[in-house]
Amino acid sequence: EGTGTVLGCDLRHSSRDLRGRVGYMPEAAAIVPMLKGVEFVGLAGDLYGMPHRDARRRAHEVLNYVGLGELRYRRLEEYSTGNLQRLKLAAALVHDPELLLLDEPTNGLDPGGRSSMLRLIEDLITETGKSVILCTHLLGDVERLCRQVVVLHRGTVIRSGRLDELRATFGNRFEVGCEGTDQAIASFMASLRTIGIAVSTNNRPGHAVLTVPMSWRTARLFEAARDNGVVLTHLKPEEEDLEQMFFRVTDETTPSEEPAGAGLAQRNTADGT
Repeated sequence: EGTGTVLGCDLRHSSRDLRGRVGYMPEAAAIVPMLKGVEFVGLAGDLYGMPHRDARRRAHEVLNYVGLGELRYRRLEEYSTGNLQRLKLAAALVHDPELLLLDEPTNGLDPGGRSSMLRLIEDLITETGKSVILCTHLLGDVERLCRQVVVLHRGTVIRSGRLDELRATFGNRFEVGCEGTDQAIASFMASLRTIGIAVSTNNRPGHAVLTVPMSWRTARLFEAARDNGVVLTHLKPEEEDLEQMFFRVTDETTPSEEPAGAGLAQRNTADGT
């Protein structure tokens, strides 16, 4: 049996108290047929423990905030996918929670709807100071919104920290090009591996991607090239995005005969903690 705390509260004993402090936006639509938008959000407020009159008043406020003010009296069956996503966000905000749990908030949205939803979440973080935990497989959303990242693989945390810290754990990456005989280039690549540099070659002769420790001196690359009789034609830093990092992490932890799979949970706060 495990333990857990949220906002300083023990989940085993304080779940009822936490409901008023946490807002949850599920991935599934979870709509109630025949209800109007304002009724649905008001019902969410009731379920979070708000007085009914306060829940109804706040429903109007948050629907305006997420851009659904003109649609609040429309039945949920008439809402588009994008508007349903906004509606779920409004329902998560109705009781003014300290912490928001957003599960795939941009799922199913077109590029315009996705950008609009991300702006809404950014505004929540910067303008209201709320903490947000974002669960998503769209890693571009993570890089745009999140400061802290947790990578889960088969229920186990395999990486966590700030994005810049995660990049540092992988070392610096460079794309390098060189000229020389086939034997000289092969000897050059082999010598790099002996001094602790990960070398990934591709189908372009004389080109490779190098992963080097953070403390590594670039001068050692030039020394190795000189000692092996090759000429460096270019050396370009290469910054990995989160998707590349994700695949590297899961490749390290997943047997080659099994498909890689992982979940990501991200946390971003207005003060960066």
